[in-house]
This record gives sequence, C-alpha cells and structure tokens, in this order.
Amino acid sequence: MYPDNSKSFLAIDLGASSGRAMMGTVRNCQLELKEIKRFPNPIIEVNGRLYWDLFHLYGQIIAALQEVKSHRQLITSVGIDTWGVDFVCFGKDGEPLRMPGCYRDPRTFGAPERFFSKIPAEEVYRRTGIQIMHFNTLFQLDTLQREESSVCPVIDKILFMPDALACMLTGKMVTEYTIASTSQMMNPYTKEFDETLLKAAGLTADRFAPIVFPGSVTGKISPSVQRQTGLRDLSVVAVAGHDTASAVLATPAKDECFAYLSSGTWSLMGIESEKPVISDKSFAMNFTNEGGADGTVRLLKNICGMWLIEQCKREWDEDREPVTYEDIVAAAKQSTPFGSFINPDSQRFAAPPSMIAAIRDYCEETNQQIPRTMGQIARCIYESLAFRYRQVLADLQQLAPFPVHTLHIIGGGARNKLLNFFTANAIGKPVVAGPSEATAMGNILLQAKAAGMAGSKKEIRQIVRNSVFLELFEPEDTAPWDIHYNSYRNVYREQ
Repeated sequence: MYPDNSKSFLAIDLGASSGRAMMGTVRNCQLELKEIKRFPNPIIEVNGRLYWDLFHLYGQIIAALQEVKSHRQLITSVGIDTWGVDFVCFGKDGEPLRMPGCYRDPRTFGAPERFFSKIPAEEVYRRTGIQIMHFNTLFQLDTLQREESSVCPVIDKILFMPDALACMLTGKMVTEYTIASTSQMMNPYTKEFDETLLKAAGLTADRFAPIVFPGSVTGKISPSVQRQTGLRDLSVVAVAGHDTASAVLATPAKDECFAYLSSGTWSLMGIESEKPVISDKSFAMNFTNEGGADGTVRLLKNICGMWLIEQCKREWDEDREPVTYEDIVAAAKQSTPFGSFINPDSQRFAAPPSMIAAIRDYCEETNQQIPRTMGQIARCIYESLAFRYRQVLADLQQLAPFPVHTLHIIGGGARNKLLNFFTANAIGKPVVAGPSEATAMGNILLQAKAAGMAGSKKEIRQIVRNSVFLELFEPEDTAPWDIHYNSYRNVYREQ
C-alpha cells in the first residue's frame, strides 16, 4: 500500500512519431517519474493514403498496463494525451469503422480553399479562433464528404484520438475539451461545437460524444482490459487530451509574463490568455485559440519543429551507420554559422519523399549556399527554427496583453542545448529549458488533481518546479543574429 501522502498514476503520451508510458508518483509536493515503456508510432501508407495504426497503439497501452502489473506497481488511474486534429469514426455497434487518417496525408492539400467556397475563411476564423491549416479536423471531415467516402453514411460517433483509445479501454464515449478545441469546429466562447460549420461539413452535433473537461473521470477499465492486464479497480481520467495543453500546464513559470515553446515533432509557441484573442490582426497573423487545461485559452501558433531533423535522421540512418541526435548536434555545432536558411513551415516540408532533397532544393531556388553535409543541413534547420521562433514571438507580442519577459521551452526539444542557445540569441530574451517531460507531467498532475493530490494551476506548477532541474540560457552576442535575421527574412517564403 502507499503511504497516505503519495499516489501513482500512469500517463500514456502519444506523439506523432513515438509514444511512451510514464508512471508518476506524487509525494510531498514533488513528482517522481519512471519510464515504463517506449514504442514507435509509425505512419502507415496504404494505396497512397496515410493512416495511424489504432490497434497497434491500443496494444501498446495494454502492454504498458501489463508491465505495471508485472512489477506490482499500484496505480490509481491512467490518462491519455495525443497530438491534435486526428480522429476515429465509430459505427453504431461501438466499433471503429476504419483506421484513422493521418494529418500528413496530402489529400487535404487545398481543402481549406474548397471549404471557403461555402463559408469564407474570415468567418470560419471568427467562429473558432483557430489557425487555418489544411489538416484541421474540419477540413479532413469535409474532404471525406467531398470524396463520398464509404465511411460517411455509417458514422455514428467521431472521437478524437485520445478519446477513441480511452473508449477502447472503458467502453465509454466522451469528447475531451482541449483536444476538440484543435478541430476548428468549436466556439471558443461557448466551448461547444459550432453547428453552422458542422452543417457545412455535412455533420450534426450528435455525431460527437458529450464534452468533458480536463480532470474528469470517464470510467473504469472494462472487463476485457481487466482480463488482459490483471488490473481491477483502475480509473481512466480525461486529462488534457491535447498533448500541448498537458505540457503547457506543466510550464514552471512563476508569473504570467512568459511565452512557452512546446518543442517536439511540432513546435508550438504561445501564451496563456484569460479569453480568446480573435481579431483582424490575429486572423492575418494566423494565430490559434485552443483550450487550456485550466479553462484559459492557449493563444499560439503551430511551427514545424523536430520533424525536420527526425526525417533527415531517418535518411542518414539508411545511408550510413545510424547516427544519434547528439551526433547531429555536434556536427551542427562545428559547421559554419549562417550558411543558409529555410522557412520551416513551408508546405514542401510537410511530407516530402526526401527531407534532405527538399531542403537543398529550397536553398537552391532561393540562391543560397546549398547545404551538403549532415552538419550543414542540421545547422540550417536549427538556425532557421530559431529565426522562425523570433518571427512568431514578435507577432505574438503584438497580440499579448502583457510584455513577454521569458521564453519557457518545454518538451523533448528542451534537451537540445544548441538550439536553446540559438533561440536565446535570436529572440534576445532569456530562455528557460525544461521540463523535457512536460506533457507526461501535466497528464499525471491532472490525474493527481482528480484524485485530490493537487489543486490549482499555481500549485501544480510549484510541484513541477520542486521536481525538475531547469537550465537558463541568457542571450549572448546577439548582433550577428540581428544581422542575419534580415537574410532569413529575405529568403522566407509563406509556402
């Protein structure tokens, strides 16, 4: 049994390239983390379409629960968070109708423009406050209707990825608010689905399960899961199902005058706002208003992140002896600064056959030095990301109701000291790096809140500060970064 002042919880944190199960024990206002399992989350291509393997992910969750049982670890609950926008269609029998489509599938290229023939872009943004991106759920669902997909006539419920996996554990269907807020189908003021947008996409609100908010207990694991895992009285908690919402909750900020950068496959830069920021300016800047774990709004922009390096690493691994991320950073550090730049958010980098070739083509087309070596390519990516962060932070500051004094980098990218140093120099502000496991920590602390082991956001962030080492990066020698920022802007292209 646990001492009276401690309980443990299991976080299932699924990213767009890998997943992990992390056990967290809350004791004496501190959180101790233990990795239970890591596993790949591969994108599956079938007949030219990209999908997620839903049953693979479910199997990995079951295996993680079995691992917990085999080590005689007592956990109170489990919570699941994932990337945003993707979903699973269920039939009336409660079974998935097909594998969920992947947001990187090119089928939605041009989808926003097709939808805007029914409702103008400005009105879609006014109704949702969500950044226009071709893979948003609204455009995915509208594309299914346009293609007359065989799944459309038999859809009973649409569940977002964390809710679908939780349903497979419990048999209960819910729609967690933060993950639904990424869809571009929700009103950020009422926190309900916008019926006008649903109708335009051929849908009605009853195609979605009831909305619940972070920290809600959705049910107990089903008899089937009990048989497979040997666990019995285990609750499933709807945490902040969007991984960024869980991560932002675990940002170790001491006041409100900060911006966060959740750095992983995607980089998401934003602030916390008490209310949505929806205006002509925020529309022109393409900022998004997503649901926060504590009822605030995450005013942010999605930026392509470590995806660029991950895809280059895959090619380098295939062409030579496998390289580590430490090898890549070391090579970048030795390369000549400011050789060439890219727009990390160019659509050409979404899912190219070769990321290395796409980067070289971009540099050639913009009359820059073409990066050849691993170090040159990596340095091009890291410096371009740092400049992109500066660009987005400058726009964000125009919308923020307070001055941004510090940038908190959280998530796996917080371990990249070179990029953290580049970012501090590029933005000219202090960067605080950590925790790298912010998403899992936010997930677990919401479960702890549901169990009465944590309280307000302020208390949760104090627990985080009590539990991790934070590294400060002060800006140094910013003059060359200021000079070369203009070079970056000269070759920056919107698409």
